[in-house]
Amino acid sequence: MSVFVRQPGLLSLLQDRGRFGQHHLGLTTGGPMDLEAFLICQRLLGNTPDCTLIECSFGGLELDAQTETLLCVTGAHVALHINDQPKDLWTTHRVRPGDHIRLGRAERGCRSYVGVAGGFTVAPQFGSTACVLREGIGGLNGSKLAPGDLLPCATQTRRQRLQLAPGARPKYTTQTTVRVVLGYQHGHFPPLQQRRFFSSPWTISQRADRMGYCLEGPAIACDIQGIVSEGICFGAIQVPADGQPIVLLNDRQTIGGYPKLGAALSVDAARMSQLIPGGTVHFAAITSQTAHNVLHLQQWRLQNLPLHPLAEDA
Repeated sequence: MSVFVRQPGLLSLLQDRGRFGQHHLGLTTGGPMDLEAFLICQRLLGNTPDCTLIECSFGGLELDAQTETLLCVTGAHVALHINDQPKDLWTTHRVRPGDHIRLGRAERGCRSYVGVAGGFTVAPQFGSTACVLREGIGGLNGSKLAPGDLLPCATQTRRQRLQLAPGARPKYTTQTTVRVVLGYQHGHFPPLQQRRFFSSPWTISQRADRMGYCLEGPAIACDIQGIVSEGICFGAIQVPADGQPIVLLNDRQTIGGYPKLGAALSVDAARMSQLIPGGTVHFAAITSQTAHNVLHLQQWRLQNLPLHPLAEDA
């Protein structure tokens, strides 16, 4: 009862929601870069939010089903084929032993989430199955998926097939706006430098990965060159000596000594993670109260998704 990895694509990792409460050991969070697409995949499959799925970056994943289950792909716009027949994203599909599942190259966005009913059965490490390559933990032996890997999963024959209404599906483009809650070090950035940061378009550089997105644009000056290393939250916006901001993401280091303007709102950082190098980011300052409201509204929306049942022959 498993799924066989025929081709893993450029980078496919097993991820649950993340590894929390382990920063004191120097272990970062990991987890899905696009939490929204990840959670929608779980909802469509009838899974709990912490089930283990595959995060496939840039497409190219090929799988062979070895048991009957439901499969769903959300996130980046890729061509999904089952036995060479095109299938819809944001929709659950019944697969049976011998079925071949193939994802094409990502066309809009870059990260897809591939899940099965009940998730993949993988032993957790430090409380999570999230794979962090730098730390060599999680997933299968702390590594990305490779040809020949077997992903254990349960047989599932009874769950209803569901589809997310087309109008509720995220739209991935080449630019996005990221809202920022200013941090306690923002006063070390003179007002002119702050205006420059928030009024300028920023380009995603080639140095963009699960640790963080390095940006390119006008240099931002700070009146201090460094600080005593301290804990780093998700979305923290560091400004190193070259003045080019770095938005730190899931696989970030747990401490750092660069001054920080603030932190990106998690909802927007997740959407930013669907951008590829060359994409454009704008930043907008918001209050912590606004951020709190946005997060609650997002939670409500995810709990009230328009999911439509499908007939078995659909």
